[in-house]
Amino acid sequence: MTGDPFPRAEGRDLFGRVAETYAAARPGYPQRVYDILRERCDLGPASRVIEIGAGSGQATKRLVEAGAHVVAVEPSAALAELLSGAIRFPERLQVVVAAFEDVTLPAASFDIAAVATAFHWLDGDRALLQIASILRPGGWLALWWNVFGDPAGADPFHDATEPLLRDLVHSPSAGTRGVPFALDVPARTSDLARSGLQDIESEVIAWTLVLDAGETRRLYATYSNIARVPGSERERILDEVERIAADVLGGRVERRMLTPVYTARRPSG
Repeated sequence: MTGDPFPRAEGRDLFGRVAETYAAARPGYPQRVYDILRERCDLGPASRVIEIGAGSGQATKRLVEAGAHVVAVEPSAALAELLSGAIRFPERLQVVVAAFEDVTLPAASFDIAAVATAFHWLDGDRALLQIASILRPGGWLALWWNVFGDPAGADPFHDATEPLLRDLVHSPSAGTRGVPFALDVPARTSDLARSGLQDIESEVIAWTLVLDAGETRRLYATYSNIARVPGSERERILDEVERIAADVLGGRVERRMLTPVYTARRPSG
C-alpha cells in the first residue's frame, strides 16, 4: 500500500456501502476483551456506556448482554439500522446516527466509553478530550481493535495477496513507521496520557481466525481500502482474493489475529 492514508472522514460512509456484508463477515472480539471491561472498568448491570463507531453491533451486543445501558453512536444509517435489529434487549440501547464529532452529550454522564476497531477514524486528540468530558469522574475509556494478521509472525495469506493489494491507498488503520495504528503502544498510550486520563494499561490478545474462501472474500469486501475501489475493479480484486484462498491456501485461510486493548480512567478529583 502506498502514499498517505485516505481521509478519516471517508470512514463515515465507506462501511455503510457494504453494511450487510460487514454485519455477516466481521468477526467478534475475544472473551478476554469483556473480561477486561468487567474486571478493570466495572462493566455490568447499571453501567451507562457510550459506544463510539458501533458499526453493526459486534461489540454492542456483548455490552448490552452484560446488562449495560448503551448509547451507540454510528455515522452510517445503514449500519445503525442493522445494529438496532440485532440487539436482544432493545430497551437497553439508544442508537444515535451521527459522527461522534457532531454529537453533543451531557458532561460527566457515562461510566464507560467503548471504541471497538474505530478510534483510528477519529481525530484522536479532539476525540479524547470530548470523551474525557462525558465520562463521570472515575469513569473508564476502553479502546480495542481486531488486527488481521500478526506483523511479527508468518502469514502465508498476507504474503500471497500482498502483490495484489500493495498499491491500494491505505486507511488510517495502517499507522506510521511500519507499525499498525492499533499496535503502536507508545503512541496510543501517549495519546491517552496527553488527554489527562490516568491508570493507563494495555494488553494484546492473540487468537486465530479460520475462514474458507467465500468467507475470506466477504471479509475482504469490508476492508475500507477495498470498499472504496470502484465497482468492476473491486470485484476483480475480490475475485483474486477468493482464488488465492481457494487455490493457494487450499480453501482454508488461517489468520493470526491480535486484539490490543487499551484502558484509561478519568481522574476522580
